[in-house]
Amino acid sequence: MPAKPKALLAWSSGKDSAWSLHVLRQKGEVEVVGLLTTINETFDRVAMHAVRRELVEAQAAAAGLPLWKVPIPWPCPNEVYEQRMAEAVAKARSEGIAQIAFGDLFLEDVRQYRVNKLTGTGVEPIFPVWGLPTDKLAREMIAAGVETVITCVDPKQLDPKFAGRAFDEKLLAELPPSADPCGEKGEFHSFCHAGPMYRARIPIKVGEIVERDGFRFADVLPA
Repeated sequence: MPAKPKALLAWSSGKDSAWSLHVLRQKGEVEVVGLLTTINETFDRVAMHAVRRELVEAQAAAAGLPLWKVPIPWPCPNEVYEQRMAEAVAKARSEGIAQIAFGDLFLEDVRQYRVNKLTGTGVEPIFPVWGLPTDKLAREMIAAGVETVITCVDPKQLDPKFAGRAFDEKLLAELPPSADPCGEKGEFHSFCHAGPMYRARIPIKVGEIVERDGFRFADVLPA
């Protein structure tokens, strides 16, 4: 029987990438060998989600996978981001990794960007949760025991009061019709601390909630 292709999973620390890991393991078509994440060097946090590095390391430990950290400056020009990611892709290819999985759901321009950037690298993009209806998906995650906290809200799209809240049925019921249930249009970002993709839940508490760079952030702390 031929060996399964090895894959990295692009890891934002949120529910969609965490659920992608669960889906990939259930399907069993690839061997996920690491979580690939960008770390803001200035704040020592995951870019955009603003999750502390030690919590992302706790996620990787709970998932039983090594964390591939890609350091990026702040602010980060796009060419620097792309250079750092290209270096990570080259390293992956040199280690026999054939694919990188992404938790994108329906944004065609984002998917095409990934495809374009990996073309010719010898590493193929895969999209394990692409096209799943987001309302049904959100409820499936919650029913499966996924526990998530909202770490970042875009106040231009969603009431800032959602920052720091649990991603649960109550929250879904309160989302305005304009908001995607999974936040795919950037309405919110999250940190997933429990679910079937982990060996054990990660104990956390929600700390300070602040405004920065036009967003509302909730600081998630180890409990």
